[in-house]
Amino acid sequence: MLHLHYAQRRGDDRRATQEDDVLSYAQSAANGAAASEPLMSGAVTERHEGQQLLDFITHTLDQDKAEDIVSIDLRGKSEIADFLVVCSGRSTRQVSAMASKLSDVLKHERDILTRDEGRDQGDWVLIDAGDVIVHIFRPEVRDFYQLEKMWMSPDEAKADLQRKAPTD
Repeated sequence: MLHLHYAQRRGDDRRATQEDDVLSYAQSAANGAAASEPLMSGAVTERHEGQQLLDFITHTLDQDKAEDIVSIDLRGKSEIADFLVVCSGRSTRQVSAMASKLSDVLKHERDILTRDEGRDQGDWVLIDAGDVIVHIFRPEVRDFYQLEKMWMSPDEAKADLQRKAPTD
């Protein structure tokens, strides 16, 4: 418990949670828990359906004024997640703030511990929420990488290209 208290005092909630999970697993192993018990007792106990989680995330991002929210169904295309969400924020500050709030809301309202990358820079933040992967970009960075096109079917990509082509 000393590690947990020290980590919380520093404001490092993730490390505190991980250390608490390790400690609780060690205690359950010492008490003769079954070998089939999950390694992390603090892991999500209630499995959220991918679609419900997607709806929750897109609603939260919409409330935070995210722009151009796109959700991509990855079921049958990839094993990494069920859905991918791509959206934009107007500035590095907004991108970082939306990512922080989404992680906090998922943690407190859905008991989902997320992992994220890029929050300090604020150009492109990736949030792994399990069944849903979220990418929050600044518009210029989103235009450069065009992540949505990687998951489009050839017909969708052709239609998108024709839509964006200048007309004479």
